[in-house]
Amino acid sequence: MKHAMTDMPEALAAAQRHAVAFLEGVDNRPVAATATLDQLRARLDVELAPDGVAPKQVIDDLVAATDGGHLGSAGGRFFGWVIGGALPAALAADWLVSTWDNNAVVYACGPASAVVEEVAGAWVKDILGLPSEASFAFTTGCQMAHVTCLAAARHALLRDRGWDVERRGLAAAPPITVLATEQHHGSIERALRLLGMGTDCLVALATEANGRLAAPTLRAALAEVKGPTIVILDAGDLNIAAIDPFAELIPLARSAGAWVHVDGAFGLWARASARHRGKLSGIERAHSWATDAHKWLNTPKDIGVAVVADRDAHRAAMSVTAAYIVASGDARDEMDWTPDWTRRARGFPVYAALRQLGRRGIEAMIDGCCQHAEALSLGIGQLDGAELVARPTLNQGLVRFLDPRSAATDVDHDSFTERVVSAINAEGTALFSGGAWRGRRVMRISVVNARTSVEDVKLTIRAVAKVLGRLHGE
Repeated sequence: MKHAMTDMPEALAAAQRHAVAFLEGVDNRPVAATATLDQLRARLDVELAPDGVAPKQVIDDLVAATDGGHLGSAGGRFFGWVIGGALPAALAADWLVSTWDNNAVVYACGPASAVVEEVAGAWVKDILGLPSEASFAFTTGCQMAHVTCLAAARHALLRDRGWDVERRGLAAAPPITVLATEQHHGSIERALRLLGMGTDCLVALATEANGRLAAPTLRAALAEVKGPTIVILDAGDLNIAAIDPFAELIPLARSAGAWVHVDGAFGLWARASARHRGKLSGIERAHSWATDAHKWLNTPKDIGVAVVADRDAHRAAMSVTAAYIVASGDARDEMDWTPDWTRRARGFPVYAALRQLGRRGIEAMIDGCCQHAEALSLGIGQLDGAELVARPTLNQGLVRFLDPRSAATDVDHDSFTERVVSAINAEGTALFSGGAWRGRRVMRISVVNARTSVEDVKLTIRAVAKVLGRLHGE
């Protein structure tokens, strides 16, 4: 057997060849996966050879075994959930992250990793119009960005009441109440569970018909709370991208002594657009913000962003020391701000994406996605048998499909909607995800990929019309 590193050039060349072929053909393959669970298991669950397999052969075999098992989420006609693609520079930078293989935990483990993250974080805050003095962290995604921000909130609120939560825990601490809209994402609840606060502390507040939290509702809820409070507001909920009126709500919460956290998993990036920035007016006065780079910035997956106005609270909640950790002087040690120990150098793909696009490119990408979401939602909503449920405020729209039978009920419409979504995905031109809004089943339209084009929108509308016509004719 050769030395483990001997065949590195051949393996990397094979990976590059397969990657380019995949991306060049992504728009010509079905967007949904075509391989079945049984097929994938049968192809992948092979015997381990006693003496191993040449690296290039491993890569070739892996590509062949997983053929048809990948969604086309890298392409321009993937509209399910809120999953972006990857810009060329960001993808290439991510390859280099794995190649350099530094542990981006402290400056001493990867000086370049620490500095590029420092620069990229400052750029993100600047582009999003957040306080320059705020601290930040690059996490695995918005889930851990929420954990990071809410850990800082927990520290600050209890610190101000004389309780050291990092040392004494929560057993006898003053209870914290969390106020969030009824549209809050499930990652909020999991963050509260991971932080030991539990979901019973969460009070879900009713929103208006437009999905936004009204000031009187928040004012009444704050009046009922006694003790430390966190208010969580939405910069784009996952269904219709509803944006809470921050200019009204944040001053209310702050005057009550509450910590304001913003869930801006994708919607926070609208701050980069002159056309849409005003919809998030006042958001800069919150205490913390969470977003993803791997959604609307189009970096590879595994990159969330946490930003915290109270640097001391953020560092106190996250920082850890050990005798073998080398002090780095005035350099930024990433582990002071994140919940990770061993971690990827996530700053490189963010840095590369921002440099590739520039300010105008980011704005154009945001505006383009919003325009495509509008065209898709209106175009599909105008088809015979379709109904526009929610016109996009940003990049998220909702439609549903009506059962053509004369005596069809709402339950029938819900079932038919699910059937149409499945049929559209099976057809292969595009992929959407189902969902629920105000008690009705819907098809969600989410556009966050820089590759999506006007032609993608036209092809998708035609494909949906074809599927609807076939189902109506049955």
